[in-house]
Amino acid sequence: MSESAVAASPALKSDGVRFAHASERQFAQLLDFYQIEWDYEPRSFDLEWDKQGNVVQRFTPDFYLPQYDLYIEITTLSQKLVTKKNRKVRRLREQYTGVNCKIFYQRDYLSLVSKYGLEDFSG
Repeated sequence: MSESAVAASPALKSDGVRFAHASERQFAQLLDFYQIEWDYEPRSFDLEWDKQGNVVQRFTPDFYLPQYDLYIEITTLSQKLVTKKNRKVRRLREQYTGVNCKIFYQRDYLSLVSKYGLEDFSG
């Protein structure tokens, strides 16, 4: 690999990923800091199908932590949307019994923001 290619490589994995939300970037930066391997939105799970067998509902957790065989969904949204995500995670657990998925709620996110002196980008 050339020196210019090395120089162009991101210093942290989180630097080279386009995240949907700033809170996801911050979470990834914490994982990088603690050297926890992660993948961003690596897999989608089909949850509901129509009568023709077409997928009508799919769930893509934000992170996968291979060392822990764990999917993480981050939510800093309104309670109405949290309820919707809770329902999706419950359906995921029912239909994919070997898959471990945890929701990281707004209170968890705000606790990290406070503990590590991060800027709150949830709103």
